[in-house]
Amino acid sequence: MTRSHVAIVTGANHGIGAATAVALAARGCAVLCTYWRLQDPVDEGIPEAHRRHRAAGAEQVVAQIEAAGGRAEAVEEDLSDPAAPARLFDRAEHLLGPVDILVNNATGWLADTFAPASVDRLGRGLQPVTAAAWQQQFAVDAQAPALLIAELARRVAARGGGWGRIVGLHSGGELGFPEEVSYGAAKAAQLNYTMSAAVELAPLGITANMVHPPVTDTGWVTEAVRETVAASPALVHVADPAEVAEVIAYLCSDAAKLITGNLITLR
Repeated sequence: MTRSHVAIVTGANHGIGAATAVALAARGCAVLCTYWRLQDPVDEGIPEAHRRHRAAGAEQVVAQIEAAGGRAEAVEEDLSDPAAPARLFDRAEHLLGPVDILVNNATGWLADTFAPASVDRLGRGLQPVTAAAWQQQFAVDAQAPALLIAELARRVAARGGGWGRIVGLHSGGELGFPEEVSYGAAKAAQLNYTMSAAVELAPLGITANMVHPPVTDTGWVTEAVRETVAASPALVHVADPAEVAEVIAYLCSDAAKLITGNLITLR
């Protein structure tokens, strides 16, 4: 990056979000690390470490960035609140400066299904599709990214435009996301919002892309998951979050100005 930038990274307390915050800071970007502590129920199919990661704050990420000479702040915010995006941008501008990078990483992930099943193929707990689960999932994975994109667009336009980057994280495929159906549907909505932003915000110098990571070990990967990846002709790697973060950081760079309106699938 050739000049100072300010980023908001959602879900930055662990996994890909935390790694992305660190990668952007290493490139000279000031980062607002947003997060929401989640108290997931005990699930025999998911390692306990993953529950601890999702319940953690982002202070350790900020400390890592500051130890390396970077600038970062941690803010806990419930993205299901429609007023949260404006508050986050206000906070970032007050603490770090005008925001021109947005990484929509946070998720309200849950595993739900239409089938009468209590566990998925990996032994993780499943719940039926319900209105409450749908609202939770779409509030965080579709509504919040849309409102955050709108907030970035409004503020960049008010400054006269010129430069901006939006990157979202995607999951699912052409046949949806069986056993995580609301999650997959919400991510599909986020993809649509992001592709629309790529077209509508191009005159402001803003690019917008989605990254579909490979299976990424953010703490939830078990031996059963690794065996599934090894046996799949479509899945190639179990990635480290830092590897995915490098791709996201590149998309947020000056060098990636010609890359917009893409769903980039990593394998």
